[in-house]
Amino acid sequence: MQCPVDFVPINENKSRLTAFFVFALTIVYLLNGFWLIMAFLLIDFSLRAFNLGKYSLLGFISDAIIKQLKIKNKPVDRAPKRFAAGLGMVFSLAIIITGYVHQQTLVYALSGVLVFFAFLESFLGICAGCYIYSAGKLIFK
Repeated sequence: MQCPVDFVPINENKSRLTAFFVFALTIVYLLNGFWLIMAFLLIDFSLRAFNLGKYSLLGFISDAIIKQLKIKNKPVDRAPKRFAAGLGMVFSLAIIITGYVHQQTLVYALSGVLVFFAFLESFLGICAGCYIYSAGKLIFK
């Protein structure tokens, strides 16, 4: 497995906590269908994917919780997390579009994948983006 690298360290604990919020918000979306939740996630993912994470509300909340609970910094490379945020951005946009055109089966499928990826990152520390990146490198050689 290969992951993108840019040699810029970030706090893995912050990334995992942010993924937990994505997990929770997507489940809330699945339960009530309130499309603004996905719009919020689209914006937040976009900020993180385009290196504007300092403006991410989920990142800000994660930072505050980490500071309050005095959770230690666990350095990890930023690039895989940015790639995963890009995937989250694409999924969020696809969920919004499929919801708009009333394709509920696709909405549930895409949301389920987003929930699964966020679960892997937040609870198990597994970056699904790295696996997708590796597969993409094999396919698009």
